[in-house]
Amino acid sequence: MEIRVQRAPQIEADIEVPGDKSISHRAAMLAALSDGACRLRNYLPGEDCLGTLRVLRQLGVTVESLAPDEHIVHGVRGRFTAPADDLDCGNSGTTMRLMSGLLAAQPFRCRLTGDASLSRRPMRRIMEPLREMGAVFEAEGAGGCPPLVVHGTAALRPLAYRLPVPSAQVKSAILLAGLFAGGVTTVDQPVPTRDHTERLLEHFGVPVRREGTTVSVRGGTLPQARAVDVPGDISSAAFWLVAAAAQPGSSVRINRLGLNPTRSGILAVLLRMGARLREEEQTKGPGEPCGRVEISGHALRGTEIGGAEIPNVIDELPVLAVAGALAAGTTVIKDAAELRVKESDRLAVVARHLAAMGADVTEHPDGLEIRGGRPLHGASLDSHGDHRIAMAFAIAGLFAAGETVIENAACVETSYPGFSGQLERLVHGRR
Repeated sequence: MEIRVQRAPQIEADIEVPGDKSISHRAAMLAALSDGACRLRNYLPGEDCLGTLRVLRQLGVTVESLAPDEHIVHGVRGRFTAPADDLDCGNSGTTMRLMSGLLAAQPFRCRLTGDASLSRRPMRRIMEPLREMGAVFEAEGAGGCPPLVVHGTAALRPLAYRLPVPSAQVKSAILLAGLFAGGVTTVDQPVPTRDHTERLLEHFGVPVRREGTTVSVRGGTLPQARAVDVPGDISSAAFWLVAAAAQPGSSVRINRLGLNPTRSGILAVLLRMGARLREEEQTKGPGEPCGRVEISGHALRGTEIGGAEIPNVIDELPVLAVAGALAAGTTVIKDAAELRVKESDRLAVVARHLAAMGADVTEHPDGLEIRGGRPLHGASLDSHGDHRIAMAFAIAGLFAAGETVIENAACVETSYPGFSGQLERLVHGRR
């Protein structure tokens, strides 16, 4: 599959984006642990999240699919059934890491596999703390990479663990395992990371203690059956936010968008760069905040993105790098070495692709320096099987002379089914 893009005129649209990927994964897993039937609405119908439902079915969980984005998950009170075959996590690191936390507490052996991309992603950071809790993990791939063999135990020990680097997925895996441990499990973070797991645990009736950068759960609390309405994914909205922000006169309004403060860092970055933005929260109280964001284009200026801000924008950095190439001045991304172990080495690929389009960019071990303002030209670019690379450079193509071709673009289906059609509608002014 290819995506072909040409320079676009000003865009103006009122849109919604698919359900949040991170929340969809977690909602399905907690529903599976619960004591009854849980209806999940606006569930992301992308390959990664559908893969999580497939894995849960293999573990004996009944999932009724009412529509591509609506499912009823019948909880099994935390007691899964040993699978007959390997659990294929596809391209989804979230599925593999979070399911490892749940499977650590199951008294059986299972094997987690993934596609070629996932099989190159190291898993030591989840294996080490879960081993400390009493589970046995074996990585069959070189360097701690999948496939993973998990020998779970019904006698997990509680853990007090300091994350060596910020990671919401590692934190979540430990907390999920902690639900089955005999005591209090605590995770201390170097800086706060996205808190979807904590919010959903509370939504499902599980007490969570938060103090500064530490999060704790007590084992033995069964999640109660709840419905979940998944808000729109701000990481998917990021592409349209940048497309409008970098084009003076453009405007995009995105409705039913998740506005979790641990995920909405892209809004602060675009404001610093000079975009005009208005945010209206439509749901308040416990759970996930959700609302409407309107962004208007303006001449952008470079900025620095680093430090404690990085976990809040980690998935949006490829498209923010594109914004940096379109801005006046220099944009510096630092403290982002984590990007090297995503679906691709995102720092290397972003640097190479921006340079291929005419941008002035320097790659550093933990980031990028982009001297913006150079005219971009079309190029033929390989996504390297990375959905965020494919979509970020489709947006870059809207600002480039000539045609930009994104090759190997079927990967966008992992997180944003319908992206290509939405792009076509925006470019041609169709809602």
